[in-house]
Amino acid sequence: MFSNQVEPLDEAFYRTRLAAAIAHRRKAVRNSNAFRLVFSEADRLPGLIVDQYDDTLVIQTLTQGMDRAQSVIVMLLEELLSPRGIWERNDVPVRTKEQLPFRGGPLTGTPAPTVEVEMNGVVFHADLAAGQKTGVYLDQRENYVAAARWAHGEALDCFTSTGGFALHLAGACTTVEAVDSGAAALAAAGRNRERNGIQNIRFVEADVFDLLSSHRSAARRFQTIVLDPPAFAKTRATLDGAARGYKEINLRALQLLDPGGILVTCSCSHHMSEVMLLEAVTEAARDSRRTLRLLERRTQASDHPILPAIPETHYLKCLILEVL
Repeated sequence: MFSNQVEPLDEAFYRTRLAAAIAHRRKAVRNSNAFRLVFSEADRLPGLIVDQYDDTLVIQTLTQGMDRAQSVIVMLLEELLSPRGIWERNDVPVRTKEQLPFRGGPLTGTPAPTVEVEMNGVVFHADLAAGQKTGVYLDQRENYVAAARWAHGEALDCFTSTGGFALHLAGACTTVEAVDSGAAALAAAGRNRERNGIQNIRFVEADVFDLLSSHRSAARRFQTIVLDPPAFAKTRATLDGAARGYKEINLRALQLLDPGGILVTCSCSHHMSEVMLLEAVTEAARDSRRTLRLLERRTQASDHPILPAIPETHYLKCLILEVL
């Protein structure tokens, strides 16, 4: 729903909503030139995603209505922000549910397919043409800093993707082993490591569940472990299986942590509530005979605002715990 009153969905309507979204980011975003500029329902623009990467914008229109309004929205974004260019990433499966075709590529200006951006003093290469989401993951930006504040010793970053957590942990830890099953993501993470001149990260291509079991068999020990898996619960029907998956992966991680160790564990499924994630972690701690102290309860970065009346806007949960 766009509005709780009858009003025309005209140029003035979209200008007002876009200007409000931009104003919120100017208050909320710090230490980054890459952030979510429009977050769909949370900005009262359902079906619209706009991300900013330095002077380039990336747009997704995910519903029939928003797709029809795309030309007006692009025009207004140019008027309000004067970007170098706007890139379209309408190549996501959700568009098939709206019977919309896949599209991608530059819409206006001269946007480069790869942009260098900075988050929290760390440089990332954002692949706007084919990278994860619209280029890189933006929603964990504030959690990267929080994790690094508690991290120490030997670290294991699971599901590292392009290295977000690993690159931030490197300054606080002696070594970081960063694991992902995707070769392309790991190649991008390696480029990010080189760009930042970081020496103490080792990237490993592997199935995370298998690697955790292998590390236990080899009696490997860590002082920091990050679990940032893809959504295990993509639908409500898969929630029970997902809860078992979250328990199992947290159990395997806890079996590798020393006393005083830090566990950063995340869920990006809105179906998996924070209470359910806490229950899964608590059960894993009980089965591994560990006692945990909850240090921080976190969510997505503030450029991904949450509307309490729309639970789907609160999708990311991040817990930081200490093994006693």
